[in-house]
Amino acid sequence: MPDKRTDDQSAPARPVSAAKRTRDERDDYHSELPPHTIDNLAASLPESLSVPIEVPVGPRRSVPAVGRSARGTGLDTTRIVSTPATHTVEISTPAPARSAGASSAIESLSRADAASTVRRDRIRTENSTAPESAAMLTSDRLLAVNRKTRKAPQGSWPEFVYALTLHLVNVGDSAKVQAYKEMDERIRRQFEGGTRFVPILTRKGGVGKTTVTTLLGMALADARDDRIIAIDANPDRGTLSERVSKQTRSTVRDVVSKAASIGNFTDFSALVSRDETRLDILASDTDPLLSEAFDENDYNVVADLAARYYSIALTDCGTGIVHSVMRATLQRADSIVIVSGGSVDEARLASETLTWLEANGYGDLVRNAIVALNTATQGTNLVRLEEIESHFRSRVREIVRIPYDPQLAAGSVVSYKDLKPITRLAARTLAELVVEGLPTDRNL
Repeated sequence: MPDKRTDDQSAPARPVSAAKRTRDERDDYHSELPPHTIDNLAASLPESLSVPIEVPVGPRRSVPAVGRSARGTGLDTTRIVSTPATHTVEISTPAPARSAGASSAIESLSRADAASTVRRDRIRTENSTAPESAAMLTSDRLLAVNRKTRKAPQGSWPEFVYALTLHLVNVGDSAKVQAYKEMDERIRRQFEGGTRFVPILTRKGGVGKTTVTTLLGMALADARDDRIIAIDANPDRGTLSERVSKQTRSTVRDVVSKAASIGNFTDFSALVSRDETRLDILASDTDPLLSEAFDENDYNVVADLAARYYSIALTDCGTGIVHSVMRATLQRADSIVIVSGGSVDEARLASETLTWLEANGYGDLVRNAIVALNTATQGTNLVRLEEIESHFRSRVREIVRIPYDPQLAAGSVVSYKDLKPITRLAARTLAELVVEGLPTDRNL
């Protein structure tokens, strides 16, 4: 019997069919193209690539049948096998031509990729077709970063290296400065759809509502580029205007009486006082009788005017939580700040304020609220502040401690730049958390 392995080794290589070679070439060509152009190119390929080939048949030889023995059956077990001769066949197949539609699709895709690379830093959404506003032309977007346009580093060591190398080596800002700027960016978050209203309230007086309102307003105005206003809506003779240098004797009553004649921001700004951080403060009436007359309708007039010219409006509320002004304030509120002192009764009354809000349909405001824990009140050193924070953390979004600062304790004009660094950090942290809880776009 002939050796089958010898026959297999001596057998010529089986020629590759033309259809298979063409299919492989087409797959390789497709792999280099974007997926959406394959269908267009497939239409330009011929329906059949088969080529007839005549291969002469070699001499026949007899091979015994392999398998079950046919001994005794009387049958001839020899079968005839035709061995093909060895031939080399070369088939030339033209490369698939790109159709006009495919070429235009590839060119348009390349242009789109180049355009998307240029526009990768745009703030607007990718699918937006609305015209860009002038605010989109920022320095970060337009200026190329190089030695001339890159800002000098901030921080002791980076500034030293920068000066020592004659401005050749710029290692960037220090970690502390970077963290400060990152917080600034979070405080500067932009809003769409009108003014955001944030009331500062509690049921107990003397816990520092006016102080917290001042700190929050100054931190927002110092970091942001838009306008911030703090409105003193305390019916019981508020003192918010005394925390900044007075530039006018006008009050909320003057705004109400002159509302019809206020046609632009210049008219409105003549009725407010502005401090060094650009925080505008609208004072309450000094006469208690007139203060009591400031009701819900009056507050709505003031709030409507403030909504024309300001991005964020803070409201320093009084202790009368059932007063009509409080109702109007809460109806406009996008977020709230609850002020608590560090004593037992102050913390309990602040918690009862949350309970009252929940019982009157303001549960969403409570869950999104920030508690400002004023540690400068009496009795703070006698209680465990961690337990107070643990209680409020189960009810509100976040808690911020306001530390003792002699300038705040004096109850006079507050100079933001002269506050202790830890006090400014607390104010900035409060501002960051408040901005974080405000809706970005009311239209969504």
